Amino acid sequence: MPDSLPPSTDAETVLREAILRQFPGKIALVSSFGAESAILLHLAARIDKALPVIFLETGRLFPETLTYRDELTARLGLTDVRSIRPSGAQLAAYDPDGRLWETDPDLCCAIRKTNPLDEALVGFTAWITGRKRGQSATRAKLQLQETGADGRITVNPLAFWDDAMLEAYFPAHGLPRHPLHAQGYTSIGCATCTRKPLPGQDKRSGRWAGQAKTECGIHMPRAMTKPDWPEHLSFEV
Repeated sequence: MPDSLPPSTDAETVLREAILRQFPGKIALVSSFGAESAILLHLAARIDKALPVIFLETGRLFPETLTYRDELTARLGLTDVRSIRPSGAQLAAYDPDGRLWETDPDLCCAIRKTNPLDEALVGFTAWITGRKRGQSATRAKLQLQETGADGRITVNPLAFWDDAMLEAYFPAHGLPRHPLHAQGYTSIGCATCTRKPLPGQDKRSGRWAGQAKTECGIHMPRAMTKPDWPEHLSFEV
């Protein structure tokens, strides 16, 4: 880590403290198995290969992401990767033709990501993310630990990592890159809503390109209910 940062910002130290001492048995790692996911998964595997890893299988991911998930899981010896799918009832009610991403991407993300994650995190006190300050302007003030509106803690061990540190980690530890990385993808989500960033744009600029939307919703407070969203399926951003 940069010399200007205190030792407590070291990613493995932050992870070890959270997994073994702060939230033992009550913490999960949420991973997209995207462009930089191997770093955090590798660090976590060095501490506890049985740590629950939640993967949101939205039904709209690149096939390469699913292949990469399987490859990393085997290579790192992860024993509790949970592939979470959206509710069939919600898909039938709100996205019967699979085109909701075109007309209401917020609602699509709610069905395919936010709601499934909220259910998957029941029983956990904290969860680990791979977010970094350098990914976008909306993440520029990210802290190592934050408290969500629901009281659950998010742990962001890589918050202060820069591009040089991220790039150096892969060859240093012999980790494979996501298959789409070589094609220029720097942030990889659903295939329907992911593009390659243009030169000079930040890493997440290819997500929902051309829209005001910058986040899927899983990292946003649940505060405003959509008027057409049933109360028991409340989605808020």
